[in-house]
Amino acid sequence: MTAGIDKINFFVPPYYLDMKDLAHARNVNPDKFTIGIGQDQMAISPVSYDIITMAANAALPLLTEEDKQAIDLVIVGTESSIDESKAAAVILHGLLGIQPFARAIELKEACYSATAGLQFAKEYVLRHPNRKALVIAADIARYGLNSGGEPTQGAGAVAMVISSEPRILALSDESVALTQDIYDFWRPTGTEYPVVDGPLSNATYIESFQRVWQEFGRRYQKSLADFAALSFHIPYTKMGKKALLAGLASESEEEQARILTQYEESIRYSRRVGNLYTGSLYLGLISLLENSQQLQAGDQVGLFSYGSGAVAEFFTGTLQEGFTDHLRKNQHEALLDARIRLSVAEYEAMFSTELTNANLAADPDTTPFRLAAIHQQIREYRA
Repeated sequence: MTAGIDKINFFVPPYYLDMKDLAHARNVNPDKFTIGIGQDQMAISPVSYDIITMAANAALPLLTEEDKQAIDLVIVGTESSIDESKAAAVILHGLLGIQPFARAIELKEACYSATAGLQFAKEYVLRHPNRKALVIAADIARYGLNSGGEPTQGAGAVAMVISSEPRILALSDESVALTQDIYDFWRPTGTEYPVVDGPLSNATYIESFQRVWQEFGRRYQKSLADFAALSFHIPYTKMGKKALLAGLASESEEEQARILTQYEESIRYSRRVGNLYTGSLYLGLISLLENSQQLQAGDQVGLFSYGSGAVAEFFTGTLQEGFTDHLRKNQHEALLDARIRLSVAEYEAMFSTELTNANLAADPDTTPFRLAAIHQQIREYRA
């Protein structure tokens, strides 16, 4: 029996900032952003967007009426929660019209939690093969204007339908997780922006990949040759490449070139979007599947998930027959191409707009789901 990703989709806000424009405004050489961290554009979210609106817009195109009746587990992975008590998944369950007899929960562990949700959903579906699960990663990565982390911001959501007859990627039971109590990135309750130790975060990311990769090979007698491609958590596109190069040090030049070629396909969308936190690995997976010319049914794909603090996991899946027929390449490219380019002044104004009913009413957004108003501390969404 199998379980895995049957459908997958991403959604990003309709605005972006060109990284060269940001570099010029901050008196930085544009190469530092476009080459040094590997980013070309950054998704910008208006005041009417939160994790609920983006998650709902990511999930809606995937769900048939049959899906809504079969889904009885809804999981949201996020580190941009809008409530300290009520789960975003509960609100999404209602907005999406999923049948009432379902569980709905929200998970947190920095950028890792969507992977935990995916693994939980896989195990649930294996036990209940006639049911389905919906897993959504949704986040807004914000570090503040003119801050050190500003060029690694972003926003968006990735939605996945998990079933016992996955048409895209069947997940394996082979995985290795690693937990370490490290303060490389954290956001104490009540603070607006995270606290980041950049050098420690980068070093921990790379070391975590090396440790789970080596342990995976030891446990399962697998090597790089067993994988057609590797997909990484991508807070910025050069980060995954640094870890990959560190892990490939003992491989032949031919093997390194083969995997690095696939890595470049996996970062195409991330270069245009920026950091999705919990969704970054899965945006990379979508980019890999939709842009690679080499992948085919039966190929093994390795996935490295990382969440600061820190939890990491390396796990695998097998591409299914006809998987390309169930991707959304044209829709994703159209979504990215239709976005509005902001000037730096417009970006700064949008970033600083306060969440008020007047500002929500003035927002011109026309997507299927948007935050319309807040009354008595209750968010009201237009569907």
